[in-house]
Amino acid sequence: MKLPLFPLQSVFFPGETVPLHIFEDRYKQLINDCRQEAVTFGIPVFIDNTIAFGTEVQLVEVVTTYENGEMDVVCVARQVFRILSFEQQLEDKLYAGGEVEFLDVEYSADESLRQEVLDKLEALYALMDVPFSQPQQFNSFSLAHKMGLSFEQEYELLQISKETDRLLFIKQHLDSTITVLEEVNRTKTLIEMNGHFKNFDPLDFKNFKR
Repeated sequence: MKLPLFPLQSVFFPGETVPLHIFEDRYKQLINDCRQEAVTFGIPVFIDNTIAFGTEVQLVEVVTTYENGEMDVVCVARQVFRILSFEQQLEDKLYAGGEVEFLDVEYSADESLRQEVLDKLEALYALMDVPFSQPQQFNSFSLAHKMGLSFEQEYELLQISKETDRLLFIKQHLDSTITVLEEVNRTKTLIEMNGHFKNFDPLDFKNFKR
């Protein structure tokens, strides 16, 4: 399938709301084409000076159009794709495009694993003293921006097709992050104790030998 492409140094996951400010002429044309022809477009992830994977998005609303033609738009992310070919400029268009292949993404997983990941996320938020409300229904993609994954980690997660593997990836990240935060909090407590009067038990040196 051929898609118009709008490369960005950002990762968007299926189901996510994507707000964009459009200011370049080529992307003004792209958004206008989406409005008139109801086409979708792709946002490939620009990373390490390459584009290989991205997410198809659909225009939902043009929120604001400015006098100079710039726009604030809202899109929704749909499917993950792999880029098969790239054209810097599509025929008769200002914007890029290319052939893409959609990944076969699975969303089924064991409920006990889902709950374990959710419990660990709640524990992480508690360590950071941040309010947390458990969602009734969720998948790994809906949690992806809420746990401090790096840009590179988010990109890696985007490419994992099975929900179980994505949840295990997230669980591993949460385990390591929680361990680090617990150590930081322990160190902070020790530092805060420094300078306070302490009641030490006297040592008995009667049987001490050199």
